Amino acid sequence: MKSFASDNYAGVLPEVMEALQKANGDHVRSYGADEITRRATSLFRQVFDADVDVYFVFNGTGANVLSISSATQSYNAVLCSDTSHIYNDESSAPETFTGCRFFPLHANEKGKLDIDTITERLIRKGDVHYAQTAMLSITQATEYGTVYTPDEIKAIAKLTKENGLYLHVDGSRFFNAAASLGCGLKDISTNAGVDILSLGGTKAGMMMGEAVVVFNKELSKHIAYKHKQTMQLASKTRFIAAQFEAMLQNELWRKTATHANKMAELLCQSISKNRRIKITKPVQANAVFAEIPRAWYEPLQEHYPFYVWKDSTHEVRLMCAWDTKEEDILKFATAINALPE
Repeated sequence: MKSFASDNYAGVLPEVMEALQKANGDHVRSYGADEITRRATSLFRQVFDADVDVYFVFNGTGANVLSISSATQSYNAVLCSDTSHIYNDESSAPETFTGCRFFPLHANEKGKLDIDTITERLIRKGDVHYAQTAMLSITQATEYGTVYTPDEIKAIAKLTKENGLYLHVDGSRFFNAAASLGCGLKDISTNAGVDILSLGGTKAGMMMGEAVVVFNKELSKHIAYKHKQTMQLASKTRFIAAQFEAMLQNELWRKTATHANKMAELLCQSISKNRRIKITKPVQANAVFAEIPRAWYEPLQEHYPFYVWKDSTHEVRLMCAWDTKEEDILKFATAINALPE
């Protein structure tokens, strides 16, 4: 089976598997007090060109919950996109663990939050009857596979700082965004004014694990305790850290993310030739959104699983991964063209 449902379906990068094998040696200290975790953290600081604190976690939901809880109290509110993962796809975990109210803001046609949209929701500061806004969360790349530019993030960061808010980035596909922009990881984080980042590893080719990267030292006051409290502190942290060490060395992340992005471009080009298909969003990272006939769902999904994004308009999401091949895309396009009109 070759899937276009999610980059989570893909296996583990050979380089990551090798790093895991190397980490599986003698006894070492637990809970991150080991040499591999130390090296990986040092590498994070080099790559992001900042004295960041790094907390390795099991999964994306855990990374987001830890990031948000480090900056909020239970009487606070978090602003996010109405298409965001933290609002739509993490059950009620963010609200349950943080106690905060999440206010969804309408994303524009490219899946991004506009400055005006954010500004309009910055209301009732100091009003005891209203959940006090403490954080804005954006997704990079967005749920629609589009990408915020460094200047767009800087503008949002400027607005949040002017209003006393923290800026969180949900970066489950952060590597894909940086590869799309042709920039360094620091250009859309450190240099752009981000306070805290949930950095994805699993979708990029790791076996499991994400990282919370803290740029704003104010958020370091309590986060170590939150790390434990949210059940995201791994006793064998080295096995998550080792994977990130492999990803960051020699920019392995850029090689694999660039490939996934290029496969998405090829996928878009291949299927858009069919007059029954309408591409609905710009293809900037590793996702293709398209409207297809409803009758195509079952025959296509039997061999090429994908997610239906919006059933009312027959919009589907097609994801490419580090291991997607050109032949996979050509076979998928051939299967589409063979379907009756």
